[in-house]
Amino acid sequence: MKLIVGLGNEGGRYEGTRHNVGMEAVRQLARRHRVAWACRRPRSVYGDWHAPQGLIRLMCPLTMMNASGEAFTAAADWRVAPTDILILCDDVNLPLGRLRLRPGGSDGGHHGLASCLEALGTHEVPRLRLGVGCEPLPTDLTEFVLSPFTVEEQRLIDQAVKRATEACEVWAREGMPVAMNRVNVRNKGVRGEP
Repeated sequence: MKLIVGLGNEGGRYEGTRHNVGMEAVRQLARRHRVAWACRRPRSVYGDWHAPQGLIRLMCPLTMMNASGEAFTAAADWRVAPTDILILCDDVNLPLGRLRLRPGGSDGGHHGLASCLEALGTHEVPRLRLGVGCEPLPTDLTEFVLSPFTVEEQRLIDQAVKRATEACEVWAREGMPVAMNRVNVRNKGVRGEP
């Protein structure tokens, strides 16, 4: 089994905000593959995508962002290797619309990702970051990530979310090296990229 996790804040007031793009990408992936969110566990909701390669479980924590790791604690009996988990989250340090896929590394200051890595006990967890940044970054990052996108920004983020769902499919089907090559090379031409 592989596990794809979309980070965000649960609740209607957070829908459409920068902090929720990871969750939105996983929800879109669920719609693409007709995954029903029928299963609830403490601190998360999940559904299964029966892909030709095997079971892919999609999960969205039902906690606030900074406590996202609680969803992994509650799902410990799934026994998924950290390298078979892909976490999707926003990143204010990436230009709007840019994607970055990595097999591991630091949390980069993202508190939700930090909570997940702490719960899993390792930094070697694949992550797909969706850029929500702008130049210059505002001084109040909390207010910024909890704000909605402008109409122009929404068009770019919709494209990024679509590309993120495609990246998840490639990761599940063909593995990390192939997915990294496709995702990280495709960033050329995204706003702010050469």
